[in-house]
Parts: sequence; structure tokens; C-alpha cells
Amino acid sequence: MNERQQVELIFEPQDEGGFTVYSPELPGLITEGDTLESAERNAQEALELYVESMRDRGQPLGREIVRRTVIVPA
Repeated sequence: MNERQQVELIFEPQDEGGFTVYSPELPGLITEGDTLESAERNAQEALELYVESMRDRGQPLGREIVRRTVIVPA
């Protein structure tokens, strides 16, 4: 695949501090970090390992996610 694929990563702040990181498009990819910067580094490493694992198993990467923006009720 020559085309570069993009995935969305969610950085969710935790009550006890730090961030949990996951991607709706990549089930099972989850990591964390004490700061946003460390969470970003950990997410990059987790993504690289995830992609390598999927390719080694001959599985397609990601799934099509449908996104909609909705208004929050008042």
C-alpha cells in the first residue's frame, strides 16, 4: 500500500491524571501516558506495533467508522 492511511487517536484525560489513548478504528490499540507528550510518544509506539502485528497476520488495518456531529440537548 503506497497510500498513507490516517487514523484518529483519542486522548482522554483521566481523573487521577494522565491520558488514556485509543482509536475507534483500531480495536485493541490502547495506551496511556502521565502527560500529553508521553501519551503521544506511547501512542506512536503502540500504533507501530499494532500495524506490524496486523501486517504479520495478513489482516486488514482498521475498519470504516461513520462519524456524525450532533447537537447536545440544552
